[in-house]
Amino acid sequence: MEISNGIRGLRFNRDQQSHSSQSASQTTPRAMSSSAGSRESGPSTHRYMNGSGTMNARLVRSPKPLIARKIRSLFSKTQPDTLADLFSDERFLERFFMYFSAEERGVLAQVCRQWKTILYHQKFWTNIIPIVSCRGLGSNAESKALYYESLQIRGFDSVCLFGATDESIAEFVSHFSTHKKQIRSICLRCSNVTDTGLDVLFKRMPCLYKVELSGCNEITETGLWSCLNPKIVSLTINDCINVADDTVGAIAQLLPSLYELNLQAYHVTDASLAFFSAKQGYVLSILRLHSCWEITNHGIVNIVHSLPNLTVLSLSGCSKITDDGVELIAENLRKLRSLDLSWCPRVTDASLEYIACDLSQLEELTLDRCSHVTDIGVGYLSTMTSLRKLFLRWCTQVRDFGIKHIYSMRNLRVLSLAGCSLISNQALCGLTQLRNLDELELTNCPGASKEVCLYLRENMLRCLVLD
Repeated sequence: MEISNGIRGLRFNRDQQSHSSQSASQTTPRAMSSSAGSRESGPSTHRYMNGSGTMNARLVRSPKPLIARKIRSLFSKTQPDTLADLFSDERFLERFFMYFSAEERGVLAQVCRQWKTILYHQKFWTNIIPIVSCRGLGSNAESKALYYESLQIRGFDSVCLFGATDESIAEFVSHFSTHKKQIRSICLRCSNVTDTGLDVLFKRMPCLYKVELSGCNEITETGLWSCLNPKIVSLTINDCINVADDTVGAIAQLLPSLYELNLQAYHVTDASLAFFSAKQGYVLSILRLHSCWEITNHGIVNIVHSLPNLTVLSLSGCSKITDDGVELIAENLRKLRSLDLSWCPRVTDASLEYIACDLSQLEELTLDRCSHVTDIGVGYLSTMTSLRKLFLRWCTQVRDFGIKHIYSMRNLRVLSLAGCSLISNQALCGLTQLRNLDELELTNCPGASKEVCLYLRENMLRCLVLD
């Protein structure tokens, strides 16, 4: 007979050799009643016969002792007795630091080594992009090494380099030579990096898939042709004076996996959009062309034919786009979920009619500074049940009649009427009918008095009213 009894449970194993069937049948009623009582007051007994005639009995308790043991073990651990002990307790600090912002955690990490060790754990820096001021790092090589080491320890996979030069790029990649696969996203802003520095960056950081170049006036089209990595899926180029049509040609030819393209360039024309082919059409889903002044409706023709699977399209500041271009978009880009036509002064109510009729999946529409949009156009939009976000900032011809159309848009989550000066306070009060609204922007609206905003907040408790 072997008995094993522990906190996790009781197991009773007994092996008994059956000499004859007669001895097995001589069980007394008293023994049977005792066994029944045991089953009622304790764990259940399971009996079975094996092939050799041996009868085995196994007594198994419920798993509740496991829970009890865990609770006892938790309470048996030493609890902090003083405030100093509390702020030295690792379990407490891991939860405590979650209540602070990334900037505050950076300050708290300087309190002591223990706090620094805890705060440098990667979970505290998820989705945070550190901005490295290359000019502010100084010339001390040791301090630079310590700084870049701290970035590695915290596990950042995205870095923004501000004011970088070719020398800064060389230092950055040298310090991350053993962690080159860690960096997946890089951003260069207001930097004097040349084609040489860009080439070093892409060759030494082979895992980059997201790149932003903003205000990098030393980078040329030749440099982009020579160093763009085909692994890139997201590319942003803003305010780089040497960027023109050939840059788009390089992007279209060298980046077969490109999913998102954000381009702001004053010298890009319709010819650049002809570089896109059906190859990009299967992959490219997000296209934002900001302040590309030279793009006309002819460029829109190239977009709708080459990129039919776009879900996000922004033509903000493309001032030569007219209603005919919007009609092409509505008829051919049926998968659009977000459309930005802000600062397109030639867009009128006719464009909104095309949008309302054909873009049945559209969820977000931006019409900021479209000065020819009136109440009639808003009436067209009110028929769109899919629309969740509507931005009408500084649409100065929208009046009370147009706002009353918006009352029926019960699926709206975000609405901006900033700068709409012809809307009365009575019309604004009627917006309480939008029960699902999460955010309402009323800045620079003369009708949005303190009393009106107070009324809206009291009757739209879940909505953030910005005035």
